[in-house]
Amino acid sequence: MAVDERELTSGLDALETPRLPRVARGRRIWRAAWPKLLAIAIFLGVWQFLIWIHWKPDYQLASPADTFQSLWDNWDVISEGMSRTLRRGIQGYAMALAIGVVIGAAVARIPVLRAAIGSMITGLQTMPSVAWFPFALVLFQLSEGAIFFVVVIGAAPSIANGLINGVDNVSPVLLRAGKVLGAKRLDSLRYVVLPAALPSFVGGLKQGWAFAWRSLLAGEIIGGIAGFSLGQQLAANRDVGDMAGIQAVMIVLFTIGVLVDVVVFGFAERKIRKRYGLVDAAA
Repeated sequence: MAVDERELTSGLDALETPRLPRVARGRRIWRAAWPKLLAIAIFLGVWQFLIWIHWKPDYQLASPADTFQSLWDNWDVISEGMSRTLRRGIQGYAMALAIGVVIGAAVARIPVLRAAIGSMITGLQTMPSVAWFPFALVLFQLSEGAIFFVVVIGAAPSIANGLINGVDNVSPVLLRAGKVLGAKRLDSLRYVVLPAALPSFVGGLKQGWAFAWRSLLAGEIIGGIAGFSLGQQLAANRDVGDMAGIQAVMIVLFTIGVLVDVVVFGFAERKIRKRYGLVDAAA
């Protein structure tokens, strides 16, 4: 019996996900921002309460007012250090991204490499960044190369593992569909495997940045590399007992971490969830 085209079309339309009403941009921003603002207000309230009850002396815990005053007074120096630290972090992370993607793609698709170095990548990922500094300092001396090396070795395994896990969890149905449509090895990798592995890969990128950022700051504090970076400012303020200065730099580091998560990785995750039709819990 012939199928009425209008009936078929209406049936397909019924299967489509209903469109949700568009929310005003300002309302979306407020809905995403107010939980964070509330958390900051609670944190500042607890901090000030500890100052009021004299939980610790001033030289061990500076007040919010003294901390933000130090941040204001030393902003020129802090901004210069922030620029240097961010430059190091971005350069090291870019190199780690290139290495991690190449190694991850090769290990995920070549069984011999998986058997040879698959577990080694996880072993490198679990090693503390601090453990690499004696080796890096002997190898590169007190230079930018030492920090660069530690950042790369800290971030690349996480990026590689994120890609490997994403490829491992690609549905066989998608692979068979790609083969039926004529996708060969490279086309299948480009158009089927990598897009399907994207959610796990972005998680690996996010974890890789966290490892890179921690490795970088540890290197600047412990390694004593030349240049008044944020890590060096933490060490200098520690040496003179300036707790307000230490806390001011820590606030800057925390703010950078939040901004990178929201602006870079959060944006990428929202786009992926939207493309895949997933529910955005943070919306």
